[in-house]
Amino acid sequence: MIVGLPKETKRDEHRVALALGAVEALASAGHAVLIERGAGLGAGIGDKEYVRVGGRIVRTAAEVWRRSQMIVKVKEPLRAEYARMHEGQVLFCFLHLAAARSLARALARRRVRAVAFETVRMENGALPLLQPMSEIAGRMAVQEGARFLEKGVGGRGVLLSGAPGVARGNVVILGGGMVGKNAAKIAVGLNADVTVLDINHSHLEYLDDVFGGRVKTLASTRFSIGQTVQGADLVIGAVLIPGARAPVLVPRSLVRRMIPGAVIVDVAVDQGGCVETIRPTYHSRPTYVVEGVIHYGVSNMPGGVPRTSTFALSNAILPYALELANLGVVEAVRAIPELAGGLNVADGRITHPAVAEALGAKHTPADEVF
Repeated sequence: MIVGLPKETKRDEHRVALALGAVEALASAGHAVLIERGAGLGAGIGDKEYVRVGGRIVRTAAEVWRRSQMIVKVKEPLRAEYARMHEGQVLFCFLHLAAARSLARALARRRVRAVAFETVRMENGALPLLQPMSEIAGRMAVQEGARFLEKGVGGRGVLLSGAPGVARGNVVILGGGMVGKNAAKIAVGLNADVTVLDINHSHLEYLDDVFGGRVKTLASTRFSIGQTVQGADLVIGAVLIPGARAPVLVPRSLVRRMIPGAVIVDVAVDQGGCVETIRPTYHSRPTYVVEGVIHYGVSNMPGGVPRTSTFALSNAILPYALELANLGVVEAVRAIPELAGGLNVADGRITHPAVAEALGAKHTPADEVF
């Protein structure tokens, strides 16, 4: 198969989907890997390095898209890339279609077979391709939140660790899944006062056990969210429903009651966000203020640490990229159950039930499409 690796076009996105080891593995398996010139530079990977492991450098993104049977990238195609997609082409990347109606339409119209990293799901519910980016985003959420709490950038001037004789900063994490666990890990490491809310009792039980009482856990209800968020210095949105839009847990009326200069970091922004007042931002201009509260809405947070993120993501996606290249999407989806869950759009139809529901579209199971 001809596998294409284009340079990312999203603003401030410096990751690349395939690191050197992944390109070498695909080339060794007999596949041609076409890499747009300069695609890996943001992650510190040069063209000559790719060539040494079997990659082939091409001059333009248009050529990569035109010649490739499968495109592997990090973020969803932007509007300028829609026309480059062609019928039968496999697209393997983050898609977040529940919050991207125009992209879903373009994928269906161009009859692309789109497999989304974020909905590849194991039998136990684990999300193996989302996990490494969720881990990084969760850790970054506290790091970024702490930075914007500083007075010089508009925050209320709180140090999360506190100081001898001074209260610690109050961190509230909405969601105890992969993002929430990692956010809690960093917040506890900074000696902050940490509260995690979740509707899943097993998540709360795990956090109680792992942190030995250093994290307060609460069942997530409208009342408990209201009570904790309004007194928080830093609120982290860590809610995920695979394939679906994130539920709005923090309405504008609650943001209005928060402490002026507090910070919200909504990691769920790429799925619509769990805070009513959140909107997507970029690393070069990550925040804005609503109701006196600083909002951080960067939708590709791990792109801020592209070297780390590229290698973590590439390691996770390589086994699936190999199977898609070796078997083709139809046989790979039949042979590997988690890839069936990853298939979002195929041959003009929406194949993931949560995506179809979020878009108000008809759901067609993959086995009916193929």
